[in-house]
Amino acid sequence: MTQPPQPPDQPGFGPPPEPEPPRLEKPAQPEQSSQPEQPQQAPAAPQAQPPGFGPPPEPAQQPAQQPPSAPGGPDLSKTPEPGYGYPQAPQPPQQSPQAAPQTPPPAAPVPGGPQTPPGYGYPQQPPAGYGYPGQPQPGQPGAYGQPQQPYGQPQQPYGQQPYGQPYGYPHPTVPMQPHPGQPGGGRKGNATLAIIVAAVVAIALIIGAGVWYSSAGGDDEKKNTANSGDSGGTKGAEGDGSGGATTGGDEKAPADPSAKVLFQVPAPKVPKDTTTIVTSGSWMTDKVYAKSGVAEVVGYDAAKGSELWTLDLPGPVCEASDHVTEDGRTAIIYKPKMPTKTDPQSCTQVAAFDLATGEKLWSETARTGTQEISFNNVTVSGNTVAAGSTSGGAAWDITSGKALWAPKTSDACYDSGYGGGPKMVAVRKCGSYEQRQLHIQTIDPKDGKVLSEYKMAEGIEYAAVVSTDPLVVAADVGDSAGDGSGISDFFSIDNKSGELRTRISAPGEEFAARCDGISRIEHCSGLAVGKDRLYIATEEHEGTGDGYSRTNEVVAFDLSTGKQTGQRADAGDGYTIVPLRMDGDNVIAYKRPPYDKGGQVVSIDGGSFKETRLMENPAEKSVRDVEARMLPQHAEILYAQGRLYMSDVYASELSSGDKEYLAIAFGTG
Repeated sequence: MTQPPQPPDQPGFGPPPEPEPPRLEKPAQPEQSSQPEQPQQAPAAPQAQPPGFGPPPEPAQQPAQQPPSAPGGPDLSKTPEPGYGYPQAPQPPQQSPQAAPQTPPPAAPVPGGPQTPPGYGYPQQPPAGYGYPGQPQPGQPGAYGQPQQPYGQPQQPYGQQPYGQPYGYPHPTVPMQPHPGQPGGGRKGNATLAIIVAAVVAIALIIGAGVWYSSAGGDDEKKNTANSGDSGGTKGAEGDGSGGATTGGDEKAPADPSAKVLFQVPAPKVPKDTTTIVTSGSWMTDKVYAKSGVAEVVGYDAAKGSELWTLDLPGPVCEASDHVTEDGRTAIIYKPKMPTKTDPQSCTQVAAFDLATGEKLWSETARTGTQEISFNNVTVSGNTVAAGSTSGGAAWDITSGKALWAPKTSDACYDSGYGGGPKMVAVRKCGSYEQRQLHIQTIDPKDGKVLSEYKMAEGIEYAAVVSTDPLVVAADVGDSAGDGSGISDFFSIDNKSGELRTRISAPGEEFAARCDGISRIEHCSGLAVGKDRLYIATEEHEGTGDGYSRTNEVVAFDLSTGKQTGQRADAGDGYTIVPLRMDGDNVIAYKRPPYDKGGQVVSIDGGSFKETRLMENPAEKSVRDVEARMLPQHAEILYAQGRLYMSDVYASELSSGDKEYLAIAFGTG
C-alpha cells in the first residue's frame, strides 16, 4: 500500500503534556492562549501519467518460485483466519514443505510441479513475517487478517515501494526465501519424494478448495444475502454486465452498460509564480455536479456540463467535506488570499454553501488567543460543521453559522480532527510525542458532549476514521506498515460502549487501502464499510492471462469477529478493482482498465458477491488518456444513477504536452 504526498497545512504535532482538562460543552470561544502560526509548505506536484497505461511492458525475469496462490498473488483460497485476540487452534508438529521446481504446470499439481502449501489443517511451517524471531521472510505473506506480530512491534518492510508510487505500477515480485537446509531453494530434491509430496499437495488443494467454496457459498451466503425489502437474489449475469438489477441498493444495471463521455472540464491555469494549487472537493446531486477549481467552486449541469453557478473565493480551497446534508449543503476550508512564495497563507476560513444554487451560507474563523486557527480537516454530521487541527477546533450550525462548541485545547490534549456522516467522531491526541495516546470519541454533534470513548495503546501516533457507523478506524501500529499507506491494522469499535470489538491485521504487502491519519482524518481509499463488514482491495499481483497482466480482488472482513467472510470479487486479468462506497448492502467499485480498454463500474452483491456491470467507459485512446490520469487513490471518483465523475485534486503548471483536464464525466443510456 502506498500513500500519496499531501500538502501539509498543520502547524505541528502538539505541545508538551500536562493534565488533561475537560472538554467545554458549549464555550463561546476556545481558551485564550497564544500560539504562533507555522509556515505552510507548498503541496506536492501531481504525479505524471502512471506506468501501466500504454503498450505492455517488456517481460521481466521471473523468480524461481511463486507465492502459493493465483500467480503472483496472496493465497485467497485458505480458510479465513481468526481476528485479533481470537483463540487459535492447536497446530500439529511443524515441518518444512519441500521446495518447488521453477516451472509451474498449467493445471493441478503433478509430480515435478511447484510446491504449493497444503490445505487447511495440514502441518504448516511457522509464519516468518511479522514478529517471528530471527528470519523475516518477505516472500511469504500470511493469510488475510491473521495476527502477524506482537502489538506495536516494528516489522521488516515487505516489498517496500517508493513513497507515492502510482496505483497500477507493476510491483516487483519478491522471490521466496530458501528454507534452512535446502541450498538453492531445494531444487535438487529427491524425485521420488517430490512425487509423493506433489500427490499430498494435490489432495490438500482439493480439500482446501472445498473448504473455501463451502465458506463462500454455503450457509454464510444464505445468511448474508442482501435484502432491503426485496425477495430473491441478484438478477443478471455474474460479471458480464447484462441487464437485471442488484438488490439491497438504489443502483440498477442498465440494459446496455456502454458509456459515453458527457463532458470534460479543462484544467484551470494556476497563478503566476505558483506551481500547484489544491482543488479538493467534488459533489453530485441529481441535477448538479460541483467541483473546486482555483479559488472557486463551480456547479455544472450533471448531464450536459454547462455551468450553472460559480462560488468565487478569495483564495484556494484547502479541504472539503465528503458529506452532504439531506437538503444539499456541505462545507469547505479555504485560504483568505491567494498564496505567494513569500506569503503562503493559512487555511483559516470555514464556509458552508448550497449545492443547488452555489450560495455561500456563511464563512467563519476560530481563534486560539489572538491567533486564527489554521484548519487541516472539515466534516459534516447532521446539521453541524466541525473543523480540526493541531492548534484547535470548532463547530458551527451549517445553516446559520452559529458557533456550537469547541474542544478544550491545552498542553495535554487537543482534537486533531473529526469524522462525520451518520455520527460524529473525534480523534483526540493526548500526551507528548514520545508518549502519545489517541482517544477515539463518539460525540454529540450538537454540543460536543462525549458519548463514548476508546483509548488506543500508547505509541500509536495517528489514526484515520474509516467509518463512523459502524465505527472503524485505521492506524499504522508501530510504523509497521512500511509502505506509506498509514494502515497496518483496523480497529472495530462499539459506538455506544467505546469498547474494542475486534482488531484486523492488514499487512501492507497484501492490501491496497490507504489512509491519511496525519491531517486529513477522513481521507481513505481502496475500501468501504457497510453491513457490519469491511470491504478492502488487495494489492496487485500477476494475473493468469497472457501479456504479463496485473490484477487484484476485493475481500470482506466481519467487523464483529475480525475474520474473513470467505467472499471475494475478482477484478479480472488486466483490471484492478477499488471499492468506492456502499449502496445498501452492495459495494460499488471501480475497475481500472488495462491499456487498451475503458474503465468499469460494478456492483458487488453483499451476499453472493456476484458482480453486475453498471458501466463500461469508451476504449478510444483520447478518452483513455484522460481516465488514466485519474488514479483511484488520488482522484475523486463519484458514481450514482448511471453517471461517473472523475476529478483531480491539484491544478499545476506542469504539463505533459497533452491537453489537461480537471474532471471528466461518463454516462450510460
